[in-house]
Amino acid sequence: MESDTEVIGLESEPWRAIPADLREGSAALTILSQKRASLWALVLESRAVPCRIEQEGTGWTLRVPAGSFALALDELRNFEDQNRNWPPGASTAIPLAENTLSTLSVLLLLATFHNLTHLEISLFGHAPVNWLELGSAQAGKILDGQWWRSVTALTLHSGALHLFGNLTIGGFFIVYLCRDLGAGLAWTLLLLSGILGTFANAWFQPAYHTSIGASTLVFGAVGILAALQMVRGKSRLRRSWFLPVAGALALLAMLGTSGENTDIGAHLFGFVFGIHFGLAGAYLVERHGRPGTRGNVLLSLGAAAVPVVAWWVALIAVR
Repeated sequence: MESDTEVIGLESEPWRAIPADLREGSAALTILSQKRASLWALVLESRAVPCRIEQEGTGWTLRVPAGSFALALDELRNFEDQNRNWPPGASTAIPLAENTLSTLSVLLLLATFHNLTHLEISLFGHAPVNWLELGSAQAGKILDGQWWRSVTALTLHSGALHLFGNLTIGGFFIVYLCRDLGAGLAWTLLLLSGILGTFANAWFQPAYHTSIGASTLVFGAVGILAALQMVRGKSRLRRSWFLPVAGALALLAMLGTSGENTDIGAHLFGFVFGIHFGLAGAYLVERHGRPGTRGNVLLSLGAAAVPVVAWWVALIAVR
């Protein structure tokens, strides 16, 4: 096989073989693979440098006129320098953390708390606690300073069906997030998304608007996952970074706008805050890796303390 790109008048000029290491004056091996020789020939042809490929035994050589030898080396060096790390190697996936059981235990605890809220429990010598009245996300009361309602509302549900929907749909995303980021970091980002999403929703709603349920946190999980995929996918295919976000928005439209009691604003704000905290989480993990054992324990304890403290403040407020 032979490919020639020659200019009339060059036939009498001596042709020199391009060395495999691209060093001028090198006496190194000039035998190339057919693939490398063809690629370099295309590079030189695109730069109007005459060249030809010749077969040498089981290999190939790329030859250029002696007068174009230095120019050919410069062009090929520039090409190799610019494409040294291309195509990029597959990123090394971090093994998922083994914390599914602990994550499911937290979700089970949420279901247990739901059952407790339907029991007549007296605290501090007062009448049985009306948990929904005490902890629901009533917009006017949140903006009046009852901040804890942005937290406590995430732990309340109107009934078994409401709870089941959040645990099954949300549980799928939450379990994966905890395995991906580590339970401590994942729950921290989820709580931040849910709490701030609830507070932002209260800001834009009339004072009488009231909502409960973990769905704001669930859509925070969707936003976090979309952000993670957006950041990780951008390095592999820059033009497709928007696909995870588009998929998450489609899910938001499908799951977050049905039903007469659906709080669309809470779902949307949870998703938006999830995007932002997901980007922050992706940045931290990319730079420092997942939190170590100690960091994960501290984050987990902090995340667990938030609803406990919120309910404690709420119960003291009724004394």
